[in-house]
Amino acid sequence: MTQEVQIGTILIRENPAAARAIGFQSQPYSATWGLVKALDGLALDHKIHAAGWSFFFMAAEVKVAFCGGVGTKNMQNAMKRMLEKLKPMNFNCLEVTGIVAKRFLGVPYTVVSAHSRHIQQSCYLDGDDERRASQHDADQIRG
Repeated sequence: MTQEVQIGTILIRENPAAARAIGFQSQPYSATWGLVKALDGLALDHKIHAAGWSFFFMAAEVKVAFCGGVGTKNMQNAMKRMLEKLKPMNFNCLEVTGIVAKRFLGVPYTVVSAHSRHIQQSCYLDGDDERRASQHDADQIRG
């Protein structure tokens, strides 16, 4: 995890078939996640819809808090925790929607919030089993 995460950053589970079909690029962020390059949520949404795919937004917000200021190492740990929280839901994207540095009794802490997103061909959101199978297929292709 070396790239800078900021508000609007989209992380995507590596899926070569979707990347080819939709025409976006990502750079590695962790073992199975990458950062979408040069696109925010709206621009990626336009590309996905132009390719005939769907880009879902999950209303439930996920938050992670940590002690300290916004620094690369702290953000990496926060994103790792956030991705672990989202793993059981089997969504293939995450959009960072907030990074807020605060203080409580003089102690600095930061809250990172994000929303799950999901890219798929169908216009109806797949169930958990279908999303899990789709991700398993993408993992097999990736090797």
